[in-house]
Amino acid sequence: MIRKAVLPVAGFGTRCLPASKAIPKEMITIVDRPVIQYVVQEAVDAGIRDIVLVTHASKGAIENHFDKHFELETSLEAKGKHELLEELNAIVPDDVNIITVRQPEPLGLGHAVLCARPVIGDDAPFAVLLPDVLVDDEGLERNDLTGMLEAFERSGHAQLMVEEVPHEMTHKYGIVDTGGEAPAPGASSPLVGVVEKPPVEEAPSDLAVIGRYVLPGSIFARLADTPPGAGGEIQLTDAIESLRADEGVDAYRMRGKTFDCGHQLGYLEATLAYGRRHARFGEGFRELLARYAGEA
Repeated sequence: MIRKAVLPVAGFGTRCLPASKAIPKEMITIVDRPVIQYVVQEAVDAGIRDIVLVTHASKGAIENHFDKHFELETSLEAKGKHELLEELNAIVPDDVNIITVRQPEPLGLGHAVLCARPVIGDDAPFAVLLPDVLVDDEGLERNDLTGMLEAFERSGHAQLMVEEVPHEMTHKYGIVDTGGEAPAPGASSPLVGVVEKPPVEEAPSDLAVIGRYVLPGSIFARLADTPPGAGGEIQLTDAIESLRADEGVDAYRMRGKTFDCGHQLGYLEATLAYGRRHARFGEGFRELLARYAGEA
């Protein structure tokens, strides 16, 4: 079973400015909890038990969020606010480890993943979850990450999670080439390659890579040998392409829906989706939506 995941959270979040000037973009809230908590919960629900946050000196708020806060918990206990106390204690289950490592300089996603090598090791497969993308699996019996992990265990091939996007939007994404036959939702198929932001008329499919990967530990050696690319950064996609050429890589087609919370409209859409069904605030939020819809 794959029990380890890497979450690269060291970036400055320039797409979220000015909100992310003093607050990590991963700590911007969707309803009542930060984006990063939803992503960690996704990993935990898929059976991940060691979560490695690749972080930066300016991201202390993320580490603090997943740490114990003895004074606050003692205060809640004394005031009889047991429901809030239970919510705090549930942020990190007792059998889950949150481990942080520093990315000393911004050298790209590939370098961020490579920073986790001393914790993950070269022999264990692991997942990578980009924390500004929420994967919503509402209504599914298991989340997409679980299916992706199982696909890796069956095939032994690295997995890239993909989502179908409108054909006219393919120029905005990394688009996978599966050789003409796309996998069904919840299934995976071998990749021929990935084309970064192709012209619409040249897109090999309508399946976009959306920020979830399952990789063998051997990817670290490939990352270490990957020369810097555009902007002097080490690109994860370059190492994955090397892996594909030698061992094969599959595209896993998700069944759920994604929200790009690194973009303001994606963040607002996620707030709408999660707010409408929130156990405590959902009814009131739906009433607000109806009121504002009537004023439009």
